[in-house]
Amino acid sequence: MLILICTKREELSTINKGGKGMIILNITNPMTIFLLLIATILLIFLGHELKKSYIVAIPLAAFTILIVTHVLALLTLSAETIELSTTLIWCIVEDCAFILVSLLSYLWIDDIEAKVKNKKSIDNSLDWFWKKI
Repeated sequence: MLILICTKREELSTINKGGKGMIILNITNPMTIFLLLIATILLIFLGHELKKSYIVAIPLAAFTILIVTHVLALLTLSAETIELSTTLIWCIVEDCAFILVSLLSYLWIDDIEAKVKNKKSIDNSLDWFWKKI
């Protein structure tokens, strides 16, 4: 599920000046975004079919780890690699969007799973929203 894409070779060589290396997980490439979106949608569909919310928690955890790594990479940028800040900011924005989609789908599948097993859902505050879907 977790697709790790490094920066271009030219950027990587400029990052590794002086023996100090920093590899960022660049998810701003449109093909990478498309692949992440397809993988997330497939896991949401699988969780819906099996009625298991933990399946949908997999991309949620992966995107949470990604946003933490991107924020840490942004906070630890040196003067030589400051030009990568815009790429990291766009990665963080995309991470937030994927986390939002994953979180809403997790709550939705959790509600479905709770209804099937006749259990109380984690959060019932979105019942009005689920009824419209």
